[in-house]
Parts: sequence; C-alpha cells; structure tokens
Amino acid sequence: MSTAILTGQPVPGSSIEGDLRSLGFDVRLASDAADTGTLLAAVPADQRVAVVDARFVGHVHALRLGLTDPRFPVAAVPGAVSVQPAARRALTRAMAHETSAAGGVAIATENVADRIVTALDADGVDVHRPELGTLVAAVPADPQQRNEIRQAVSAVDDEAVRLRSAVKARDGFFTTHFISPYSRYIARWCARRGLTPNQVTTASLLTALIAAGCAATGTRAGYVAAGLLLLFSFVLDCVDGQIARYSLQYSTLGAWLDATFDRAKEYAYYAGLALGAARGGDDVWALALGAMILQTCRHVVDFSFNEANHDATANTSPTAALSDKLDSVGWTVWVRRMIVLPIGERWAMIAVLTALTTPRITLYALLIGCAFAATYTTAGRVLRSLTRKAQRTDRAAKALADLTDSGPLAELLTRFTRGVASLGPAYVAFVAGALVVLVAALTPYGSWWPVLGAVIYVLLSPVALARPLKGPLDWLVPPIYRAAEYGTVLVLAAKAEVNGALPAAFGLVAAVAYHHYDTVYRIRGNAGAPPHWLVRAIGGHEGRTLLVVVLAALLTAAQFKVALTALAVAVALLVLVESIRFWVSSGAPAVHDEGEPA
Repeated sequence: MSTAILTGQPVPGSSIEGDLRSLGFDVRLASDAADTGTLLAAVPADQRVAVVDARFVGHVHALRLGLTDPRFPVAAVPGAVSVQPAARRALTRAMAHETSAAGGVAIATENVADRIVTALDADGVDVHRPELGTLVAAVPADPQQRNEIRQAVSAVDDEAVRLRSAVKARDGFFTTHFISPYSRYIARWCARRGLTPNQVTTASLLTALIAAGCAATGTRAGYVAAGLLLLFSFVLDCVDGQIARYSLQYSTLGAWLDATFDRAKEYAYYAGLALGAARGGDDVWALALGAMILQTCRHVVDFSFNEANHDATANTSPTAALSDKLDSVGWTVWVRRMIVLPIGERWAMIAVLTALTTPRITLYALLIGCAFAATYTTAGRVLRSLTRKAQRTDRAAKALADLTDSGPLAELLTRFTRGVASLGPAYVAFVAGALVVLVAALTPYGSWWPVLGAVIYVLLSPVALARPLKGPLDWLVPPIYRAAEYGTVLVLAAKAEVNGALPAAFGLVAAVAYHHYDTVYRIRGNAGAPPHWLVRAIGGHEGRTLLVVVLAALLTAAQFKVALTALAVAVALLVLVESIRFWVSSGAPAVHDEGEPA
C-alpha cells in the first residue's frame, strides 16, 4: 500500500481523496507543516509516499501519471509529488528545508507539494514531469478559477486520452493501421480484469511456440494455422505493452520478458519452418540460421549506433537534417518506416508467406527483405557518422566496449595492440572478421587454414579494447564481431554436410545471441554489462570463434555436430541462469522496452 498525504484545508465537494484511494493510496490528512512531517516520518521506508495539495483539481489519469509510475524515483504534476523509497531521504531534506524556511509557520495552507518539488530541484534531484497533453492538473487560487478548471476537466475525456496514450506514438505502418486500432481495447479489457502485461507476454510466447509447432508439421494446414497463430501472437505482443502503458505496470520481470520473448518467438518460428521443410525433404536450416544471424546483427547495429550517439554533444550532421526534413512529409514517414521491415511488417510477411507458399520461399523473402533493410539503415548511419560533428562520452565508449563481448584472450593481448588500434577499430575488426569467415568458406571441412584465420582474428580482436571507442565508425565494431562469430559457425556447420550439424549450430548461435541481447538490455537499464566472470567463462567472441574452428579441424563431421550441441547447451545454461538471477533480483532496473527499432 502506498500513502498519500493531503495537505491544507479540504475543499467541500472535492473528489481528490476518492481519486487517490482509487489509485491505491492510503490517504492521510495533514493540517500544518509539523503534522505533514510527522505523517511522512510514520510512513514505512519501503513504501511510496505522495504529497498532494487538497485543492488539486484535475484528471485522475494525470494523477496516475504523476504518482504511480514505478520507473521514476521522483515524479510530479502541479499540486502533487510522489517519491519512491530510493528518494525518501531527498524528500525528508526537502521537507525539512521548507519547514525551516517557514520559520515554524504553518505552510500546509500553501502549495506544499510544489514547494517540495522546488526544493528537490534545488537539491539536484531528477524530478520526472510527465507530458500531460490535454489532461488537466492544477491548484486553483480561488473559487472562480476552480470552476474554470473543473470545466476544462469536463471538456476532456480522461479515459479516451488514457486509451490513446496506451499506443506507442511511433510505430510501424502495419502495427499502427492494422493492429493498434483494436488492440488497445483488448488491452483495456485485460487490464480491467486484472491481467498483467507479463501474463499476456507469456501468452504471446506460448502462441508463437504453438505456431512454430504447427509449421513443423510440414503440412499445408499446419502452415496456414502457423501463419494465423503468428499474427495472433503479434497482436498479444502489442497488447502487453499497451496494458503496461494503460495501467503503468512497468516491472523488472516485465523488462526481461519483453526484451527476450520477441527473439525467442521469432527464432523458434524459424526453427519450426526448417523442421517443417525437412519433413517434405527440403533442408533449409542454413537459411533459417542465416535469417537469425542477419536479424540479430541488424539489432546490434541499432543498439550500437544508439548507444554511441544518444548522449553525444554537438551531435549534428547534414544527413540527419535531411532525414528530419523527409520525416516532415507525411507519406515519406510511412515509407521509411516500412522499408526497414520492423517487427510488424516482418511478422506479417512471414505469416502470409508461410500460409501461402513454402518455408524456402518464406526464408528467402525474409533474407532479401532484411538484407535490403540492413543495407539501407546501416548506410544511412555510416553517412551520418562520417558527416556528424559529435563528441562521444566515456559512457558511450564503455557501452560499446561491453557490447563487443571481448573475452580473456582479447584482454591478454591488449598490451600489444597500440599500433594496430591507430588504424581504426572498425576497419581492423572488418578485415579480421572477413578473413576468418572467407577462409572457412573457401576451404574444405577439416582444413587447418581456418585455424590460421581464427588465430589472426584473435590476435586482432583486442583492437576494441586498446583505446576508447569514440571514433565516428567505432559503433560498427560490435556488429562486425557478431557477424564474424555467427557467420563462422554457420559456414563450418554447412561444410560438415552431416545431418544435425546446422540445427546444432542454430542452437549455439541462439544461446550466444541471447547473451548479447541480455547485455544490451542491461546497458539500456543502466545496470551495466553482465558480470565479468560470465564473459570470461563463455570465452568472449574471439575465444568461442577460435574454439569452434579448432573443433572443426580436429573432429569428424559427426563428432563436430556433437561438440556444437554440447557447447550450445553449456553456453545456454550459463547465460540463462545468470540472466534469470539478475532480472528477478531486486537490483534489476524497472524499465519497459518500448519496441525494437528493427
């Protein structure tokens, strides 16, 4: 139970006390400054506490936004301030300051909440002020102003605004026009019946896994059912976020589920298509693995670019200005959002093609579409980076270094890479990555030439750690390493030409990709990268690449398949156990993923 302290003299006919109770607050009344301080001290330290002016007039949803959002330690709207346990000391200092400034005079008859906010600002506390839009929140000074504000409240439909704001402001064409017009009402129905975003997220995952199972049957009826279920899974995927925004149910567990289940659903569906095709005598495991690799690398490009630039100073470029200008023309906005093939368009395409064609055609279309989208977005970001005058921060450099996932071999060799680092980390990483993949692709299975390529890759891998990654193209280093590692596994498994090698490689890449996504979302939540022992235990990108190449040179194709399977299981167990431990712990960040950029 949260506690709300109403300050000042109650206003006859005011609904504020009932509104606060409807939001889950235990309401207490304070008559003066000393009473307010006493009531604050009596609230348990592990509870949220709000201070609200008794004269407040406004929409209930304005109060909800200002007082109940779990993502912000301190939040405020005019006439009301809410503080979570982490910021209780700051509230105590602010209240003491106001009491001292008043010289013992009762200040509860004034706008205490706003004065507390002013004191918190002066103390350097980050106070979140939600965008209210057409919602009303005010403290009238006299009866006439109160009547005017009440009329303004009556003129705006509180529930309509709440329902509209449950939908993301920026989304893809398919989601905006074919899902959100009705999914918001499903979200409200679920919220009113006590269903949580996490429950809907889990239902979405189960639906997608059933869809993958239908695709794995290899029958036309199974493919049609798979396509329909995949679309329904996507509807639920939209609903869970809309419930979170509608009812402000953001949680640490929800952040983890929402961040990882989308990947699990999509990649499990790729595996289902491959299994279904195999039942019909068509081996498309290489295409399924290629699609997973391409999609993961696209995400890493997005994450790395955003981390490198989101807090950069003097962050301007002619390319960015042109992009902003294009976004000011209505039809170009939708075209630009569609051609990057975001999750809505991508899943719609996969669902329709699954129902109407074959897994091979579906995966070919997916690869072509994602390759075009990746080329378009990456080229634009490279141009922005080359023309941008930006000073990147130490935080951005550390985030990029964490995203590289460099292991103990790279750390050991950093002392020898100062000269190499001056050539540019992105260029060195590209040469090293291309070398190991091309040598593996151009030599027969069992050859030792790929081992030489992997050794050179390892020797050059410390370039990402030799100096801070603050160069204009240094954000390309993490996706290059992802492409090199995943691509090497794909090529060697395909070269083995033994049943089960590619599915085993699929499992290994999925396990490693989960670790990389986990790293991204920890950084997004300002929780830092996974623990150093975990990165060392699973070898880092350079250690895993070298190990896989050496195994391919030493073992027969059948033995290599077993080794890949064992490695996949070992990596999956390590990263999943640590990830689950972190995300269900009290120290995990209370964030909510607002949707993938691709």
